Amino acid sequence: MFKMISKLLKDESGATAIEYGLIAALVSVAAIGALGAMGDSLDGIFTFVSTTLEAAVTSGTGGTP
Repeated sequence: MFKMISKLLKDESGATAIEYGLIAALVSVAAIGALGAMGDSLDGIFTFVSTTLEAAVTSGTGGTP
């Protein structure tokens, strides 16, 4: 009985799994924050490109001959 209890106290596999879970959660939070901040910038870039392309098509420049 004593050997079983001491073996249970020495088992660290659960602690390792919790540590990996915490690391994954931290990476996820950092990724969400970075992508959220980058999202506004990308939205502005795509809006600019779309507006420029639409203006080029409307004015007839840049088309095929």
